[in-house]
Amino acid sequence: MRNISCYYTQEQIRNRTKTVTRRLGWANAKPGELLQVVVKGQGLKKGEHVEKMVVIRVLENDPEPLDNIIKYPRRWHKIKDYKWVWETVREGFPDMTPQEFVVMFCKTNKCEPGTVINRIAFDYEDKP
Repeated sequence: MRNISCYYTQEQIRNRTKTVTRRLGWANAKPGELLQVVVKGQGLKKGEHVEKMVVIRVLENDPEPLDNIIKYPRRWHKIKDYKWVWETVREGFPDMTPQEFVVMFCKTNKCEPGTVINRIAFDYEDKP
């Protein structure tokens, strides 16, 4: 099982409020694949170990321009409740606009709004 880090969204993962993640890379994550969420996977100092948090199951993995979140701010959430849900809510940032999310993502990941990313929808395997 591969590790996927969530350094910037630890609270959202712990609270189970995050059900989508946008990533540079990760094109090879397949629906049904299990991933071990860890706090930090790189840059560990000597003697440090990864801190495991939760196991997730990939439901969807679609490449798209990052700024699609501005063009399509709500998506049909067919996994739970079958309703339209704001993407920033699913990302774990309910108080952020799609534009603010793009700015934050670009700053954190050093990319441009039109950069093609992978939008990974997931569910939690080990329920709280």
